[in-house]
Amino acid sequence: MSDIIRDFQGLPATCISDALNGLTNMDPAIKPVSDDLKVAGRAYTVKLRAADNKQVLKAIKEAGEGDVLVVDGRGYVHNASCGDFVIGLAKTMGLAGVVIDGAVRDIEGIRELNYPVFCKGTTLAASDKHGTGETNVEISCGGAVVKPGDIIVGDADGVTVVPKEQEEEVLKKAKVKLEKDEKREKEILGDREKVLAYIEEQLSK
Repeated sequence: MSDIIRDFQGLPATCISDALNGLTNMDPAIKPVSDDLKVAGRAYTVKLRAADNKQVLKAIKEAGEGDVLVVDGRGYVHNASCGDFVIGLAKTMGLAGVVIDGAVRDIEGIRELNYPVFCKGTTLAASDKHGTGETNVEISCGGAVVKPGDIIVGDADGVTVVPKEQEEEVLKKAKVKLEKDEKREKEILGDREKVLAYIEEQLSK
């Protein structure tokens, strides 16, 4: 894992979102299969036709260790883009996680893998394997533009995309935001008078 990915992994996704003015957040329906899971890594992208997941297998083969598989499943939730076996393949190949604008199935098996999977929900039905789609191309995932190599960060609050050309600037801003938030909490929370003063200050703006 590179230093910059490690730095992003240590930050709340909310701070990264704030550093990007909330403009690159994915649909808030895309959440981790367990709240304690977090993902950070460079995007390896997949574009699918609904109910067709052959390109997911191709991408797992092509992606590098530490990459995040980002799947444009067009928000389709009636057929699963992945089940626990395919997710297990991604984990075995060293991918950092999987983010899907769509659904998964075999949710109990996926949770047992203790591996970062973010999706819109679960379903019963499998997908076909016709092979329609592309890998390693610009996609839209949950309404956010994702290009290969962009940094993906996700936690219990959701998933955001850090454009590769902005990553250094965004990292600095996100760190500053976290420091400000922590300072504010330390100075105000637990003190009734300071809480009231803070609220009055905000209401007077």
